[in-house]
Amino acid sequence: MGAVRFMSFSSGSCGNCYYLGTDDKGILIDAGVSLRRLKKALQENGLDIDSFSAILVTHDHLDHIRHLGSFCKRIGKPVYTTGDIHRALARHTFTADHIASCRKVLAEGEWNDIAGIKVRYFVVPHDATQTVGYAIDIEGRRFVIMTDIGRMTDEAVELACTADTVVVESNYDMDMLMSGPYTYELKMRIVQGCGHLSNDECASAIKRFWHPGLKNIFLCHLSENNNTRELAFNSAAAAFRSIGVEKGSVSLRCLPRQYPSPLFTL
Repeated sequence: MGAVRFMSFSSGSCGNCYYLGTDDKGILIDAGVSLRRLKKALQENGLDIDSFSAILVTHDHLDHIRHLGSFCKRIGKPVYTTGDIHRALARHTFTADHIASCRKVLAEGEWNDIAGIKVRYFVVPHDATQTVGYAIDIEGRRFVIMTDIGRMTDEAVELACTADTVVVESNYDMDMLMSGPYTYELKMRIVQGCGHLSNDECASAIKRFWHPGLKNIFLCHLSENNNTRELAFNSAAAAFRSIGVEKGSVSLRCLPRQYPSPLFTL
C-alpha cells in the first residue's frame, strides 16, 4: 500500500477545506478557502492542483462553498455531492453561475468510484439544505469525515467503526457557549440536534466508534468563541481513558481553524 496523506487548509466557520490523497490520486473536500490560498498551501507541501482530481461537497453553507464557484470557473474539476445539495448549489449566489459544467451526482447508498477512490456519503443532521459526511476508501485504508453534525447517527458510527482515520466535529464547550455572548436563539440553534457537536457529544461518539484498528482522530470545526484546543483535546483524551484505550495507540489532534495543518501521513 502506498502512503496516504491528509491535510486541512482551514477548519471552522471562517472556512473549511481538506485534502486526502496519495502520490497518484487525490480528492478535495469542500471549498471554503480561496484558490490562491489553496495553491500556496499545496505548493508548500510538495503538491499542486493536479494532486486532486475531484471535489466533494458536504453541504451548502458558505464556509464550505465560498470559493467553489471560482474553483469551477478556473480549474474545472468535477464536483461530487448529492442531488439535493447540487440543486441548492445551482441556486446559490456563490455557485450558480459555474456549477453546472462540473456537476456530478453521487449514487445513494453505494460506493462511488472517483478516479480510483471509493466514496460513500451518509446524511447527518445539520441545518443546511442537506448535509453529508463521507466514508472514503483509498489504498486499502478507510477515512471518515463528518465536519458539521448536530448529533451522532447510527450510520455515522457504523462507518467510523470500520475506519483507520476519523475527522469529527468538536465544536463547542457547553459552559463557554451558555455563558458567552451569543443570543439565546443562536445558542439553541447550535445545541438542539441540527447545529453542531459539542466536546462532550464528540467524546461520547468516540467511545461508541473506537475499535482496535482506529489509528487517527482529527477534531475539526472548533468554535473560535465557544471552545479551545485544550478543552476539545482533553475531552476526547478523557473518552479514550474511560474505555481503557492505551495511551499512544491512537493519534489525536485538533485541526487549526484559520491556517493549514501539516501534511499528515496516515
